[in-house]
Amino acid sequence: MEATEIRKLAALEDTHWWYRERRALLARALRRLATAGAGPDRTGGRALDIGAAGGGNTRVLRAHGWRPVALEYSPEGAEVAAERGLQVLRADARHLPLPSASLGLVVAFDILEHIEEDALAAAEIRRTLRPGGTALIAVPCDMRLWSAHDVAVGHVRRYDRTSLVSVLEQAGLVVDDLWSWNVVLRPVAAWRRRRSTGSDLDDLPGLVNFGLRAVITAERYLPVRSLPGVSLMLRAHRP
Repeated sequence: MEATEIRKLAALEDTHWWYRERRALLARALRRLATAGAGPDRTGGRALDIGAAGGGNTRVLRAHGWRPVALEYSPEGAEVAAERGLQVLRADARHLPLPSASLGLVVAFDILEHIEEDALAAAEIRRTLRPGGTALIAVPCDMRLWSAHDVAVGHVRRYDRTSLVSVLEQAGLVVDDLWSWNVVLRPVAAWRRRRSTGSDLDDLPGLVNFGLRAVITAERYLPVRSLPGVSLMLRAHRP
């Protein structure tokens, strides 16, 4: 992702409906991990946020008792995360500078789609996780939604369920859950993407942002996880 996009993301992520809901979903997943069983890998252990950009999700990890590191490839993203007081590593997701079996949790939200050799990144997630450790993954889905936005933010693909599960299972991870996200607003996203000429990371009018946030929050309670959405979310573990 270009430096200007990272700065734009960092400026928007505290208020923009999309980023707020993603952080809420991460927080919910972390609470479920905390109640799933005892042990240092359920909460309070070492965690890695791959492709952290400005560190919005890293801050969620820290708030829930984890000891997170923000891993960012770009100097701009690493700089923003460091300015926020986060521990930062500049590195390539295909070659994580961490010991094997050293992490209880890896978060990789919207990173695999940027990497040509996504299998290498998946293998590194598996290598650095402890046995029983958890990976939380999010990716954009469905090549029918491919648009100028994907090009502007540096995507090389959008996934379907089969391709996402395949790359993780071939890396040696066990998929525990897989679901669609941003289902209700998919028609709006598809309409906008067809007309886009670049990234759609924009500061929205307050009323529009509030309305979209209300819709995406309501989706948590609707039976739409198996329907086509804009993103796929996945939980897996190292056996």
